[in-house]
Amino acid sequence: MLKLLKYLRPYWWQVIILLVSTGAQVYATLQLPALMADVINKGIVAEDVGYIWRTGGLMLLIAVVAAACAFLASFISAKVGAEFAKDVRADLYAKVLSLNLADTKDFSTASLINRTTNDIRQVQETVMMMLSVMLLAPMFCIISLIMAIQTAPDMTWIIAVGVAAVIVSVVIIMALVLPKFSIFQKLVDKITLLARENLTGLRVIRAFNNEKLEQNKFEKTNSDLTKLSIFLDKVLKLEGPLINIIFNGLTLLCAYVGITLLNKDFAYLGNMSAFAQYVTYVMMSFIMLSILFVMLPRANVCAGRINEVLNIDSKIKWRAETVGVPEKSPSVEFRKVDFRYPGAEEKVLDDISFTAKVGETTAFIGSTGSGKSTLINLVPRFYEATSGDILINGINIKDYSKDDLMKRVGLVPQKGVLFAGTVKSNIAFGAQSATKEQIRQAARIAQADDFIQKLPGGYSAHISQGGANVSGGQKQRISIARAICKNPDIFIFDDSFSALDMKTDAKLRAALKPITADMVTLIVAQRVNTIKDADQIVVLDDGKIVGKGKHFELLGKCPVYRDIVRSQLSDKEYKKEMRLANADV
Repeated sequence: MLKLLKYLRPYWWQVIILLVSTGAQVYATLQLPALMADVINKGIVAEDVGYIWRTGGLMLLIAVVAAACAFLASFISAKVGAEFAKDVRADLYAKVLSLNLADTKDFSTASLINRTTNDIRQVQETVMMMLSVMLLAPMFCIISLIMAIQTAPDMTWIIAVGVAAVIVSVVIIMALVLPKFSIFQKLVDKITLLARENLTGLRVIRAFNNEKLEQNKFEKTNSDLTKLSIFLDKVLKLEGPLINIIFNGLTLLCAYVGITLLNKDFAYLGNMSAFAQYVTYVMMSFIMLSILFVMLPRANVCAGRINEVLNIDSKIKWRAETVGVPEKSPSVEFRKVDFRYPGAEEKVLDDISFTAKVGETTAFIGSTGSGKSTLINLVPRFYEATSGDILINGINIKDYSKDDLMKRVGLVPQKGVLFAGTVKSNIAFGAQSATKEQIRQAARIAQADDFIQKLPGGYSAHISQGGANVSGGQKQRISIARAICKNPDIFIFDDSFSALDMKTDAKLRAALKPITADMVTLIVAQRVNTIKDADQIVVLDDGKIVGKGKHFELLGKCPVYRDIVRSQLSDKEYKKEMRLANADV
């Protein structure tokens, strides 16, 4: 929690105003009991009506000043708390965006969402409470205690009884709820995770008629969260009744002791009245502090979860500036590259070496789990190679600045990802300064212009979150147009043509050919027919390169590639391919 308080530094002058206004509020408020005692002793007892009016007017003025100071303090604490939350939220969001895939493996999407929203809100409320209470309550408590002792020293032991009772009740409550706060936040994460998972996978759930199964999973977690929430609420709600019992008990005790003392000296009436108010202030101070102490453990758990993300030391270190001058002719070279996921013993990629040259298409094919997608994820440094070197345009990717490397890579993921906005904003996502003609030209090459023109509004047509209002093939074509519009040095297609029919696929590849003459093209594919014409095919099996060459060359010398081709073609087509391969040899 203390680590997050550094976000209050930009608002130090507002905090100073808050402290001054709080001090003025305390000073003004604590004048009232003494003045009331004087009204009783010097006005009512002495039957001096003029003194009563004068002192009463002064008390009214002081009360107005105290109320104004209280309003100012509340306003500033709310404003500073909101600004504090905004800054923490911005830094947390920026941190999440800056993390690489390997850095976020310990966090679910649902957990990151909750940390950015619910956890920050909990910390914000506690910070606001701290700004309001941390100065106000101690000042009220200490000054009221001093004045109570000066006013009625014979009754000060009553305050000690009340304070002891409040401390005992708060300690018991904290002991009961403190261990539960961390469990509560994890259950909230799980609820968010299940809701998000079920909403995104709704079609699959319905297709397999498993609504009841998913509902039972959600209900179990929801039931656990509800039981824990009820337990926490029950315990925390005990604080109010306990404080009321203590407060009312002290009031009765003050009245009893005060009446006893009045029998000895009736002039003690004003002092007793003032003492009762000072006791009220002392107890109110401890009540406010007790509320804060109950809030702090939960906020501390939330702050710990926020700091856990903010303090991640990224495993991938970027240069501030690119070291060296990249070659003008684009290229991608892997030199004896190995990769294993953090904590894993087995390698996902083993001794990978190849060179992809400008104007050429390098395709990667292999069985599921052979390491194709992992390999191309190393190019934009989504993951860091365990060993070996990867060179982009003749420079090791470790020597690139992040901006310089990313502007050279145009990635089209296997699953088309669109953002809420318009068709235009999605295509220009990687090239914010692109003109209308550049956007439309990119769409034409991606074979997307025709269907975009038919949408209501054309390029200004609304795209809902995740592209839910367009088909899978349309999403892929817009994603491809987005990469084209960026005009990178390297195109990476991660099985990006899977949702396209053969005719559209052929048209798209033909349209791509002229613009890729000055670029490197890397394609991950499942279908042999989509990579037959590639300049270089890299065959992967269990993370190793088992074949490298052109289609017919590999048919003749690579058994793994031959098996892949055999599994995808009919007997007649396979025999024809083998005849052509033998003739090519």
